[in-house]
Amino acid sequence: MNFLNISSISKKEGDEFLLKDITFTQQRFQKIAIAGETGSGKSTLLKIIAGLVQPDTGEVLFENERVLGPEEKLIPGHPHIAYLSQYFELRNNYRVEEILAMANKMSDKEAQTIYEVCRISHLLKRRTDQLSGGEKQRIATARLLIASPKLLLLDEPYSNLDMVHKTILKSVIRDIGEKLSITCLMISHDPLDTLSWADEIIVMKDGQIIQQGTPKQIYTEPVNEYTAGLFGKFNLISPIHLVALTGLQGIEMNGKNIFVRPENFKIVTKESDCLLGKVNRVDFFGSYYEIEVLLAENIFTVKAIENNVVKGDTIYLTLAADKVWYV
Repeated sequence: MNFLNISSISKKEGDEFLLKDITFTQQRFQKIAIAGETGSGKSTLLKIIAGLVQPDTGEVLFENERVLGPEEKLIPGHPHIAYLSQYFELRNNYRVEEILAMANKMSDKEAQTIYEVCRISHLLKRRTDQLSGGEKQRIATARLLIASPKLLLLDEPYSNLDMVHKTILKSVIRDIGEKLSITCLMISHDPLDTLSWADEIIVMKDGQIIQQGTPKQIYTEPVNEYTAGLFGKFNLISPIHLVALTGLQGIEMNGKNIFVRPENFKIVTKESDCLLGKVNRVDFFGSYYEIEVLLAENIFTVKAIENNVVKGDTIYLTLAADKVWYV
């Protein structure tokens, strides 16, 4: 039995589809991330799963029971599904422990475990107007968890957080699954958030699922330019520009575009089966460099961990055939 079963969900607003025939399943403890541009229907889908928005067609089955929408239930929502909106609110002029006590359905020991997982034990005596945005986010998460949900829906949990609080919250979300045994389904626009966390990624565009697979599949074998662009920079070489790759063995000239991630080009000393290029630009990103290279009148982006070239230098590149994807 599937833990969560989404079947043929559609939702219209006026004459336009917000969601169209969305179908997928989630197993208990499986981490699924949903990616897509703004307006692709991600948040609407999560609210339907939570029972907060009524679908026009289709159904949501949670533990083999249908989730009722707000048109079928006086108080919207499901008791075992928690939805954390990116627009969460905490009551003003309350201490954190008072906010949490209002929602608590656990023993003191169980609640303390939640507070430790969410890294908020030291914040319990503070008032809500004394908290940073990241601290408020973790408290809002804890408030949902002490109601004992089985499924946690996270809608852009890292939005508007600085790097320090984002790193803390990433650890919290990972511990929610591993230490509290709560299944999570997350929306995030940052590829680094989803690729490193998810067991499976669902890509949405215009209210439809256009690709679904493991993080590695989505990153290395995107179905189109849209999916490729969601997960980082890439090089796309059209058939008429394949002359730029002349000299490389194993590259097929099959009439399709060739997709290459920047890190799959390797800078080498001159050798057989390599490409001659001219450095057009070098940018430093801390842990790596991005090098813009002119090859046969085409601009390519190359990623390198170390760099000893500057603008105007001539360099040689190799590309293994197994690092190429045909789109």
